[in-house]
Amino acid sequence: MIDFVRNVRLWFAPEAVRREGRTPDYRFSLANERTFLAWLRTALALIGGGFAVDQFLPDLHRSWRVGLALALLVVGVLCALRAVDHWVRCERAMRRGEDLPASQFPAVLGLVVGVVAVAMVVVVVGGWAG
Repeated sequence: MIDFVRNVRLWFAPEAVRREGRTPDYRFSLANERTFLAWLRTALALIGGGFAVDQFLPDLHRSWRVGLALALLVVGVLCALRAVDHWVRCERAMRRGEDLPASQFPAVLGLVVGVVAVAMVVVVVGGWAG
């Protein structure tokens, strides 16, 4: 937990990250940044999907609509926060010459998106209108 709090402070102080270790090959830092941007695009897509479910499925029962929309919105927010955290952790590891950090987040994200997709299929096939 203490490491996470330290990482949160580093989110807003990239110059502190640069003071650690040695500067890695710039190609690796740029690849890390591209990965960060890909995670942000994923987060934006999830957030957009949450709004789309809420706005464009008015006939869907309210509890289903709100539940699916909130699931997508929450996962989108978590994905955006995770993107920043992962960028900092990878940048620090590269500068220190350590292995890149392992993460279970992609698996969790895939499972949550899969569950929401299955729920959407059930709703569409079942035709549960409000």
